Amino acid sequence: MSNVLTIAGKEIQEGMRNRWVLATTLLLTALALTLSFLGSVPTGSVGVDKLDVVIVSLSSLTIFLVPLIALLLSHDAIVGEMERGTMLLLLSYPIGRREVVCGKFLGHLAILAFATLFGYGAAAAALVATGSAVGPDSWQAFGSMIASSILLGAVFAAIGYLISSVARERATAGGIAIGIWLFFVLIYDMALLGGLVAAQGLAIPTGLLNLLLLANPTDVYRLLNLGSGGASALSALGGVADHTGLSSPVLLAALGLWTLAPLGFATLIFSRREL
Repeated sequence: MSNVLTIAGKEIQEGMRNRWVLATTLLLTALALTLSFLGSVPTGSVGVDKLDVVIVSLSSLTIFLVPLIALLLSHDAIVGEMERGTMLLLLSYPIGRREVVCGKFLGHLAILAFATLFGYGAAAAALVATGSAVGPDSWQAFGSMIASSILLGAVFAAIGYLISSVARERATAGGIAIGIWLFFVLIYDMALLGGLVAAQGLAIPTGLLNLLLLANPTDVYRLLNLGSGGASALSALGGVADHTGLSSPVLLAALGLWTLAPLGFATLIFSRREL
């Protein structure tokens, strides 16, 4: 365990010195603040909690930005070090390959968590500074949104590690990572919507719909944050969530499985890969 924490600390130190990581954190903060102020403007006329509007806005931002950040952080974690020759040096110490993967993953997850907490926390602090009254249920939903955003980042970081363990070159890993991001964030839902239109109004069995939604971690995240509570009234997912019947524990378990499965495969492939 000490080796894992040591490698995680090394990744955090390198990440904090990386200007790209700093720029990403500032970008996330700026976008969160912008959405917080602009998104809560119309709440006086529609009579909803301002924080619920912010949750909807930040959830939409998370779906597009957090997976991309996670993939860009992790896609060269293994293949990059192998190309530079530093992986051979690292493994010359009494450290197992599983410890390398777990340590690097924890370090990148800590960086993602810091960026998310800092950016979204700044948005919540700015909203409070304006004197807006926020109910306890909205605060609970906001905290759940931050936690699930970090978990979504963990999913795509794990996918990035799987890509990095399979790819032979950094450029290839980068191309695959962008393709994965496009598929899960854009193409999958467009294809699903096209399928619903092609069905011409025919009802989709609940079991099939559940499987289709659970097969995409971004859809799981949407249901978790936009399908219940005050945010469901501001999005189109309230009715979908009622039709599926997927509970929050099931959705959280799905995100957990989406994290553990790719990370486990990445560890297995890397343990058998020749340096």
